[in-house]
Amino acid sequence: MNEENKLVKKTEAKEKTKVIKKSTVDPDCGVFHKGKHKVVFAYAANVACDRNNYILAFHTNPGNVHDSVAFPKIYEKVKRYKGVKNIVMDSGYKTPAIAREILKDKRIPILPYKRPMTKNGYFKKHEYAYDEYYDCFVCPENQVLNYTTTNREGYREYKSKGEICKSCPSLSECTASKDHVKVVTRHIWENYIEQCEDIRHTPKYRDLYKLRSQTIERVFADAKEKHNMRYTQYRGIQKIEMELNLLFASMNLKKLATWIHKSERRNQMA
Repeated sequence: MNEENKLVKKTEAKEKTKVIKKSTVDPDCGVFHKGKHKVVFAYAANVACDRNNYILAFHTNPGNVHDSVAFPKIYEKVKRYKGVKNIVMDSGYKTPAIAREILKDKRIPILPYKRPMTKNGYFKKHEYAYDEYYDCFVCPENQVLNYTTTNREGYREYKSKGEICKSCPSLSECTASKDHVKVVTRHIWENYIEQCEDIRHTPKYRDLYKLRSQTIERVFADAKEKHNMRYTQYRGIQKIEMELNLLFASMNLKKLATWIHKSERRNQMA
């Protein structure tokens, strides 16, 4: 095989086609996986509220956009409120980039525990000890994984030595690679996630995270059960945003009216 044919084959191997499902009725929406079995075309709303359940901001995007990707736009809206010091989020926003952005703004990101994505039967990532001084990982069998490169996603790759690993008694719990090389990654901004872990274990911020069930989760529950947020009669992202603007404004007004009514009753009783 000549060099030209080799080059053509390599180019064909690299050019992989990606199939994207698109609605012919509403091209603005995206495929959303609801649970394990249900797949629908939908929109997603990222919503921020304060500790009194008043909705501060929201951002609408197609259902196939991950929360962490949509975060910058809603965070820009939240930053307009100068009194915001603590940002409580769910696990979908737990990325090094988001943690870094909030900490650099001198705000406190409060993020939950996120279960490791390791396959069953294999060592978890936390079982590989990171040595900051020598910039390497040490596996459960006390073998060193040295730094090799940084990939395009910003993760530093640390690799073991295959000739040592192939005779390791814990190989089946470590890696299934053909060359017996274990790869552990660490993001270049991983120290920001580590700061979030320290924050998570602080009693004050742990109690703040527990308020999610009474605040933003209550907002979503009321919007879905009382205001038909589970479905929309409109097509196009602009119309969806118009609908959500009216929906969240009405929810805020109802809450304000209830608060005023209760306040007046308390004053009359006093």
